[in-house]
Amino acid sequence: MRLPLYHLGAFSAKAFGGNPAAVCPLPSWIDDGLMQSIAAENNLAETAFFAPAPDGYHIRWFTPTAEVDLCGHASLASAHVIFEHLKRDAQSVTFDSRSGPLRVDRRDDSLVLDFPSLAPAPRAALPALAAALGATPLETLQAKSLLAVFASEHDVRALSPDFEAMLKLKAFGVIATAPGTDVDFVSRFFAPKVGVNEDPATGSAHCTLTPYWAARLGKNPLHARQVSERGGELWCELAGDRVRIAGHVTPYLAGAIDV
Repeated sequence: MRLPLYHLGAFSAKAFGGNPAAVCPLPSWIDDGLMQSIAAENNLAETAFFAPAPDGYHIRWFTPTAEVDLCGHASLASAHVIFEHLKRDAQSVTFDSRSGPLRVDRRDDSLVLDFPSLAPAPRAALPALAAALGATPLETLQAKSLLAVFASEHDVRALSPDFEAMLKLKAFGVIATAPGTDVDFVSRFFAPKVGVNEDPATGSAHCTLTPYWAARLGKNPLHARQVSERGGELWCELAGDRVRIAGHVTPYLAGAIDV
């Protein structure tokens, strides 16, 4: 069986930046184990698969080791493939997913995700979190992932996590964040439980970061930067119980796989 495969960088306007995603459009669903094997072979943070659905497409996302419930960068990349290769005249696309309907709109030279807001709740300090990050956050909150708030961008950039220790935390992942020097806020995201020690640019983490920083700064919309090695630029807006996350997509490779 031959399937198309695209490799794109999301949340970056230049090659070799942002978060690389693989996108595999399907005429109909294939076996779950085969999708997981393809994702493992791609060895990227996520591989997105989508197939036609009554109101658009159904989308699923796989890391090299597990299926996940929500992924921003691979959704952005999937929309780019649809707009550039499958439905060139379309201005929006809606994906059905484990996290409900997710819309992506064209906006000038960027794409805008419409995702659920996942506001974090304060919680007591976690010594195990500080040990895993190698630094003690000023504030700890939690949604699906733990949110560790630091004083400065330098503090977030300087983190050198212990990923083995992080595996023991009772959370999907860990978001480290602080005010930015030339953007509203910065972040890094760690998810070793699903085979991604550090994710370069994470749309889903900004479902939690956006409501937190909008409330703290009294500002909306917001400009964010993920300060991973590759880096990512995101423009975020809180809209009730939704978050709009805009970014660029840069294509890298288009081809086919035989499985």
